[in-house]
Amino acid sequence: MLEIHQIPVLSDNYVYLARDPETGACAAVDPAVAGPVLDALDRLGWSLTMILNTHHHHDHVGGNLELKKATGCTIVGNRADARRIPGIDVAVGEGDEIAVGSQKARVIEISGHTVGHIAYWFEKARTLFCGDTLFALGCGRLFEGTAAQMWSSLGKLRALPDDALVYCAHEYTQSNAAFALTVEPGNPALQARAEEIRALRAAGKPTVPSTMAEERATNPFLRADDEGLKRAAGLAGRDEVAVFAEIRRRKDMF
Repeated sequence: MLEIHQIPVLSDNYVYLARDPETGACAAVDPAVAGPVLDALDRLGWSLTMILNTHHHHDHVGGNLELKKATGCTIVGNRADARRIPGIDVAVGEGDEIAVGSQKARVIEISGHTVGHIAYWFEKARTLFCGDTLFALGCGRLFEGTAAQMWSSLGKLRALPDDALVYCAHEYTQSNAAFALTVEPGNPALQARAEEIRALRAAGKPTVPSTMAEERATNPFLRADDEGLKRAAGLAGRDEVAVFAEIRRRKDMF
C-alpha cells in the first residue's frame, strides 16, 4: 500500500522514499543530502512530489533546497519550527493530515529531541516515520526538550499498533542493543533480538524497520514504567519520568 525505498547516506542516516503506487505521488522523508535521493529516484523511475521533515537538524533537512530546485516538490514541516525548516511550503501540527497521493499520514508532535519534532503515521500502511525521537532499541538525545517531554512523546508512539513499522532515521541499533542489555540483561526478548541484530549487521543488512511490538518488549526507553526493568536497573520505587531520565543519562555516558 506504500512502497518504501531505504537510502543509506552519510555515516549512519537513512532517507526514505515513500511512494503511493496508485497515484505515483512520492515523498522523501528527512533528506540529509540530495544526490543519493536524486540517483535513487532516477534508478526507480519515481518522481518526487513532497518532502516530509521530522525536525530541523541538518542531517534531516540538508537536501531540501536542492531537491526542491530539481523537482519542484512541496516541503512539509512543523509550523512551530518553520523558521528552521529550509524551503518549507506546508506547515503542520498535531493531528493534521498530510496526503501522499491516496495515502494519508497523521502528524504527531513528539518534542524532546528538539522542541519542534514531529512524526508521520500512515495508519492504512501501518508505517511510522519518527525521525530521531524513537530509534530501534533507543531514543534521541534530549538536545532541546526535557525528560518529561520525551517520555510523553514516546508514550504517543508506544500507543500505536503492534504491527506498526518503525522507520527511524539512523542505523544505531547494534550499539543501542549493547546498551539495552546493561539496563535489562535478563530480558529474554532483548537477548534474542540482540543476537538477530548482530547477525543482520554481520551480513551488511539494515536493522530498520522494526515493529512497535518489538520496541515495547525490548526498548528500555519505552519500558521506564515497567517494574521488572526498574528492578533490573536498580531504580525500583522511582516514577517513570525519573527512571527514563536516569536511563537516558546512562546512555549519554555509554
